[in-house]
Amino acid sequence: MEAIVITLFVVGYLAIALEHPIKINKTASALLTGVLCWTIYAVVSPGHIEHIGHQLGEHLGEIAAILFFLMGAMTIVELVDAYQGFKIITDRINTRNPKKLLWIICFVTFFLSAILDNLTTSIVMISLIRKLVPNKDMRLFFAGMIVIAANAGGAWSPIGDVTTTMLWIGGQISSGNIMITLFLPSVVCMVIPLIYLQFTLKGELGHHAESHTQEYSSGAHGGHGTGKPVKGSLTMLILGVGGLISVPIFKTVTHLPPYLGMLLALGVLWVASELINPDMDEAEKRPYTAAGALTRIDVPSVLFFLGILLAVSALQSMNILSAFSAWLDSTLGDQRIIITLIGILSAIVDNVPLVAASMGMYDMTIYYQDHLIWEYLAYCAGTGGSILIIGSAAGVAVMGMEKIDFIWYLKRISLLAMLGYFAGAVVYLIIQPYVAVHPPA
Repeated sequence: MEAIVITLFVVGYLAIALEHPIKINKTASALLTGVLCWTIYAVVSPGHIEHIGHQLGEHLGEIAAILFFLMGAMTIVELVDAYQGFKIITDRINTRNPKKLLWIICFVTFFLSAILDNLTTSIVMISLIRKLVPNKDMRLFFAGMIVIAANAGGAWSPIGDVTTTMLWIGGQISSGNIMITLFLPSVVCMVIPLIYLQFTLKGELGHHAESHTQEYSSGAHGGHGTGKPVKGSLTMLILGVGGLISVPIFKTVTHLPPYLGMLLALGVLWVASELINPDMDEAEKRPYTAAGALTRIDVPSVLFFLGILLAVSALQSMNILSAFSAWLDSTLGDQRIIITLIGILSAIVDNVPLVAASMGMYDMTIYYQDHLIWEYLAYCAGTGGSILIIGSAAGVAVMGMEKIDFIWYLKRISLLAMLGYFAGAVVYLIIQPYVAVHPPA
């Protein structure tokens, strides 16, 4: 039975990785893999069906917590974008010096990614540089650095990257500790490529032709960037960003699951969106309400996470992951090497199943909350995807928006991303003994 399930998981994984060549959406592959793994487990073990059902129920509760958290965060971001809240930030960037602008763009991306998420932030910033950097050749370097900065910014925040969020909700890391321990490594991961480009970047920002001065939407999934001011932009920006930032505080104060804090923030924004434009009729107001935002969130991504997490939980319930962990430990020995390789592997395959599998491989009674492997996994899985353009959701989105060629990124950006990745990893391993959390008594 184990061999069948492992084979099915590997085939499903390959289908996800080869989504574009085989022309099958990765969400479909993930859902089929997840459901079939549990089905085979149940069919081959008919005498243990009640136990299997109990295991599935436990895992589904954990998975639902992640999915509701992501759906709430996506809806808040879409709602703020509908009111053009992000333009309040991006419209204040107006320097014409390419190197200075690159630093500004990267640091705005870095911190915005920590508050929103790396995918949404990348799309917002690409929309901005289309207006600020008309020169296509120059803009490609900016786009490559946005990928690196967004992934680095998402790694040190519990709400900045889906893999860090998974570890936070799963209890492997705590919000305060991950921000303290990974902030400096993440900054180094971004700054090393920036310093290199400071000496090698040549060219001008360029000037827009008259026909290309149109506004670009900054929406994560097709926002309402029409160029016209929207009533309530500042209010929704403050409420949205404040709501996202308050989620870790909510968990610390109440000890309730993070998704409840996210849904509370969404509820507040929902009420505010209904009250801002009371004179509009229902059809006109709908794009500016949470109900309208819910129709624009990336539901296929949510279902993709569901399928992947179901598949991984099946392997975990069958003790396949714990056996694989023991094999890795006996083969490679040093967990720092294992996690570093997982980070590099995340440049090739999706980091969500990699992190989900890692969470199932290591027992939290041994590897307690904020243990080195969890913090280091958050860094490596979050930033390793920058090494290839296809290695992260942010990279894939930027690749699509700017039509970046895979080989161009490999030649011009991959080495910079790898230098940043290893530099940040070294910084983390140096500072970790000084900020390490001691095991619970």
